[in-house]
This record gives sequence, C-alpha cells and structure tokens, in this order.
Amino acid sequence: MYDLLIQNARIVDGTGAPWYYGDLAVQDGRIAAMGRLAGQAAKQTVDAAGMVLSPGFIDLHSHTDSSLPGYALGESRLFQGVTTDIGGNCGMSMAPTGPETLDLLRDYMGPAPYNWTGFGSFLDRMEAQNPSVNFGCLAGHGTLRIAVMGFADTTASQEQCQAMYQLASKCMEEGAFGISSGLIYPPGNFSDTHELAEVAKAVVPYGGDYCSHMRGEARTLVKALEEALETSRLSGAPLQVSHHKCTSKADWQVSVKTTIAMIQRARRQGMDVCCDQYPYRATSTSITCNFAGWAFEGGMEGLLNRLRNPETRKKLCDQSEAGHVGRWGDILVSWTACPEDAWMIGLSLEEIGQRVEQRPSEALADLVLRAKGMADEIHYGMCEEDIEYILPQPFVMIGSDGQALPLTQPGKPHPRNYGAFTRVLGYYCRERKVISLETAVAKMTGMPANRLGLLDRGLLRPGMRADLTLFDPDTVEDTPSFDHPQQASKGIHQVYVNGVLSAQDGQHTGARAGMVLRKGINT
Repeated sequence: MYDLLIQNARIVDGTGAPWYYGDLAVQDGRIAAMGRLAGQAAKQTVDAAGMVLSPGFIDLHSHTDSSLPGYALGESRLFQGVTTDIGGNCGMSMAPTGPETLDLLRDYMGPAPYNWTGFGSFLDRMEAQNPSVNFGCLAGHGTLRIAVMGFADTTASQEQCQAMYQLASKCMEEGAFGISSGLIYPPGNFSDTHELAEVAKAVVPYGGDYCSHMRGEARTLVKALEEALETSRLSGAPLQVSHHKCTSKADWQVSVKTTIAMIQRARRQGMDVCCDQYPYRATSTSITCNFAGWAFEGGMEGLLNRLRNPETRKKLCDQSEAGHVGRWGDILVSWTACPEDAWMIGLSLEEIGQRVEQRPSEALADLVLRAKGMADEIHYGMCEEDIEYILPQPFVMIGSDGQALPLTQPGKPHPRNYGAFTRVLGYYCRERKVISLETAVAKMTGMPANRLGLLDRGLLRPGMRADLTLFDPDTVEDTPSFDHPQQASKGIHQVYVNGVLSAQDGQHTGARAGMVLRKGINT
C-alpha cells in the first residue's frame, strides 16, 4: 500500500518535455511509481482533476539563511510552491564567524542567535530547527572577508586571499553549494578581481559554483559582466550570474542584449555560465546602499558615525544627490526598524523629503540613523521588455531573491518573497506567453537541480524525493502585490515536502518535513 496516490494529473516532469496525463505514487518520502495506477491501494488518494503536478520548485537564489533560523515554517516559500531553498546569496551568509568579528557580521546580516561558528555548525543549527522546506546554502564572500579582514577598505594581500580561500574550502567541505559575491555591498565592493578569483578557486574541487551579484547592474553592467567572466576564467569555477537585469533607464533594451550575447559567446567557447532572474520591475535591498561604499569602512557603525559627523554627512549626501538625479521618486521605504518612522513605509524618498522639508538624501540619512541601518527599500529600476528578453534564454533559471516570511511580516516587503514563482506561471507563461508551461517548470525545477547537483530532486521520476507541487495552470496567480505583499498565491493547491503535505490552498499544515542539504554529503 502506497502512502500517497495522486491520480488524473497533468504531469509536467521538470525536463521541459510535453505534459501528459498520469498518476504518481509516493512511499517513504520518495516517488514510488508513475503511470496509470488506477486500482492501486494507498493510505491517501488525491484526484488532481487535470491540475498540473510538477516537482516542487527550487529557489536557487534566496536569502532564507537569515530568516529561517527565526521562522522555520517558511509560509512565503510554500505558498508559492517552493520546496527547496538555497540561501547565502549576494556575498551574504550567516557563517562562518568568530568572536572577533561577530558584531560586524551581526550588523551585516541582522539579528540572529549566532550560536554557531563554522559553516557546518550553522547547518547543524538549521537542521535542529526542522524547517518546513529543504534548505542548502552558499558561503558568502563578504562574510569570509569580514572573518579575515573586517570591513577594511583595502586590497587583500596574498596571505589574506589565502586565508579566505582556506575558510571557503572548509565551508565547501562542510556542505556549501558554492561561493557567492555581492560586489555592490561592503565589504565585497572593496575587493578586486584577483581576490575574487583566489577565493572562487575553492569551489572547483567540490563541484560548486561562483554566484555573483555583480559590481554593477546599471551603467556599468557590461563592464561588471566582463569582470565576472574573468573571475570565472581565472578560477575555473562555473559562473552563476545573480538576478540578471539592467537598472539604468538610459540603457534599457540595450545593455541586456549585449550581456546575453556575451554569455552566449562564453558558452560557445566552453565556459559554464548561467543566470537566474526574478520576474519584477523593482529591486529590494538595504536602503543604506544609497550611500557611497567608502562610507562603510568599519562596518555599519562606521557608516553611522560618518552620518553623525556634519562634514562627512554633507559629503555623503552631496554624492548621493549627484548619483540619484531623477531616481529618488523610484525608491520607496519598505521597512524600518524605527517605529517612529513607520509612516514612511510605502512612500518614496522624494515624498518623504518633501514632507520633512529636506533633500531626499538628508531625509535618508536621518532615517538610517534612527533605524541604526536596519531599513529596506524597493526600487523601481527595470523595464518589462528586458525581463521578457532575459526570461526565455535557455541558460536562465528562476530565483526569488527572497526570504522565508510569515503572512504577518511587518512593513511592505517585496512581493517576490511571496509570489515570484507564481508570477512566472500566471503572468509570463499563461498571460504573456513568453515561455511555455513546460519550460517555466523546468526553469524552476530540473534546471536548478542540475545546476546545484541535486541528483534526487527537481524531476518526477521513480526513486526521486517526493517534493511535489500541484497547481491549477488556469488560475495560478501572484496575488502578492507591492501594496499587499503578505498573501498566499492563488492556484497552488497542494505542496508536498519529502512526501509530506505541507501546504494546501494557502494554509500551512504545520508540517516541518524539510531536510538540510549539504553538497557532496547528502545530495
């Protein structure tokens, strides 16, 4: 007798092959059989009634390592069909750390227990949380640099590069899926290509990836991709370009055509280069990124001290004004740790400046000081034409760039946290017809599983882990919006993690059946 039998489903298996009608049986957390299974006995039988049964979605670009420790249920993950998360992207990971640099890392990553030191002990703590989704992690180059150099605005010596390489190697030994960089954020922005390549070499013996939030996504996008490709060439590491996009209005519909052509050429030359993308016009990050990188030497406290100093504050604000001409109205406050500033949430920095009768940069400086750097933004910086040009490329996968959040999350977080995958299925697949249903599912399942080396997930095949998403292709919709993001997506009927029903019609079952994944150890 099977544990679960799902009948009359449209099987979309994650390979990109055409769908077909069939049944699927689960036993002991794995897919036991597929085909026509009428008459087979099961403890539970589900009539899919023609809905799509696909592998559970794999989010290879998330930041759930910073949120799952405090919220293991991960509603925002399950309610859009995600069953596996890979955290530690954009150069930011919760480990490794040590007593000397713990305060710097806490300022960098935000509050958490930090009852771990090494990467392996962090994964052990995550395992003890019994998360509702499967979880794996990258080691952030920024975190490694903090451990070795703090927030020093200096070029790393060869000895320091070697120390970061050794730390990165240990992270890989303990199960990291690769190394990520975040080169618009301190301390990653203080690094050079040589340092990045030296650290990225650590992933090669373990089959990991170098995943890069590149040094520029606006006017310097092409130059930034050149650096990322050079880092890959020098290190020998496969390159994953994080959330590929162009945030410069002057370069919309131009720059990404150049960068896609560069990636195509690199792949023809034998380089292993892929991308991920989230399907929205707006970005989201810490609002402190609107100040120049040099201000972060010494970490967050270094920035706050410079903003308290009238002379350096004026210099920082003047630089921000010069670099944000015509942009302040596109940058909105999405969250702040300062309760007195809650009225700002949902307003642009231009609107806030007008209300407090300050330049936008001055209002921003005060906001950052009151929140002690703990405030986020949403920035409308991309165009639909670029999104639709990038999405169909055969080397592009879907990643939310989001976190594991409850429906009660304060503020107005980016809707990608709750609806990135359903937006692809509902808007770009069904409505815009940019890609087919089978291609969309493959970009969310089989392709990221292959990229990560997850040999028993991402496809519907007997013997594979029973991570399953059952959804209605005619009604699936990203109901989470910028105005009301904290919602479950419509059309996701059932989500199974390792064979356990974990979410149904926007309700969490309470199950915590996720596994912590360690590359090369249990993958």
